[in-house]
Amino acid sequence: MQNEAVVKKPHVVIIGAGFGGIRTARALAKQDVKITLIDKYNYHLFQPLLYQVATAGLSVDDIAYPVRAIFREQKNVDFRLAEVSDVDFDNKVVSMNTGNIAYDYLIVAVGGMTNYFGMKSMETNGFGMKTLDESVTIRNHVLRMFELAAHEKDADKRRALLTFVIVGGGPTGVESAGALSELIYHVMIREYHHLNFKEVRIMLVEASDKLLATMPEELREVTVETLIRKHVEVRMCVQVTDYDGEKMSLKGGEVIPTHTVVWAAGVKASALMDTLDVEQASMRRAIVNDFLQLPNRPEVFVIGDAAHYVQGERPLPMIAPVAIQQADITAKNIRNLIRGKELKKFVYKDVGNMATIGRNAAVVHMGAFKTHGFIAWSIWSLVHILRLIDFRNRAVVFVKWMWDYLVYERVVRIITRQ
Repeated sequence: MQNEAVVKKPHVVIIGAGFGGIRTARALAKQDVKITLIDKYNYHLFQPLLYQVATAGLSVDDIAYPVRAIFREQKNVDFRLAEVSDVDFDNKVVSMNTGNIAYDYLIVAVGGMTNYFGMKSMETNGFGMKTLDESVTIRNHVLRMFELAAHEKDADKRRALLTFVIVGGGPTGVESAGALSELIYHVMIREYHHLNFKEVRIMLVEASDKLLATMPEELREVTVETLIRKHVEVRMCVQVTDYDGEKMSLKGGEVIPTHTVVWAAGVKASALMDTLDVEQASMRRAIVNDFLQLPNRPEVFVIGDAAHYVQGERPLPMIAPVAIQQADITAKNIRNLIRGKELKKFVYKDVGNMATIGRNAAVVHMGAFKTHGFIAWSIWSLVHILRLIDFRNRAVVFVKWMWDYLVYERVVRIITRQ
């Protein structure tokens, strides 16, 4: 009796353990496929809360979770800690710094990185906030500025140490400015007894005439009013032209002495996209078809920040809900390809916008529903806690938020060696 031929399981390779990559792997985990998930970090990062690490509200392990722990029960999911350098689409091989791996289906979910729009001086001397390391670096730096200012006798130098600029009026910029204000005026002010906090200056700089541009006008106005009450100087229609680490120059000639500029003004797809043989649109994003596949490469899908997908005459924004929805349809389409079924087109369902500005202050816009203040803050808090990937993270973040809410305390004010 002849042995039955062993049927090879389709091999699905996913590059990137962000929202899109993790979601796709989970959706395919119970299918009869072999899955390899590749990332240069061994954890999944909840990027929307990076600013809370940067402002000493949360610890790094509150918003990150080991990839292997996520899939400990899924035996068909393997993780590779590696950095991808190239993809040979013709031979279906992914090249990594630890070797090569073949695939039957490939999902490129590499996410995004800070876009400095060619401003080299800002890239060199400013602070980005897209990784855990960058957020911890900002936290260390802000804390160190207060330590230096506490003993600086020169008034001009002291004011420069205590001037904090955030560039970018989107959710990250607004949330960072609000959180930094609360760290300074609710916590630091009680501990630096000899500092004059009237010398502290928090600036939020936006090149356009709108903060939170996708929000309704009334919520944008509430956002500006709330930030001003929190001692944030809101500067709109202001363009940064240069930053040398000590002085920030604005278009028109104004110069602002500061040692701290956080750049939250833009994002682009990962640098890997420039090395791949794909047609790109703006922000390095790969152009995909209605099914999120590369043209003429039906086995290759690109999702999340790396994908340029036009809906309603505009490319979809580079946000987590887009990546999550694209991951779901990609998993379905890979199952359909394996079974020889018709593919489903991707249609994004807008889940709305929200941003928090601090304690009891947020703005929420979902369809016809609009609100701000405590109700919006409660909705924002609930949504973000539920999106955290593990119960432990949810419980710890909830407890820390409640502690901060009740006693105005930030417990993660440790200057590390990082």
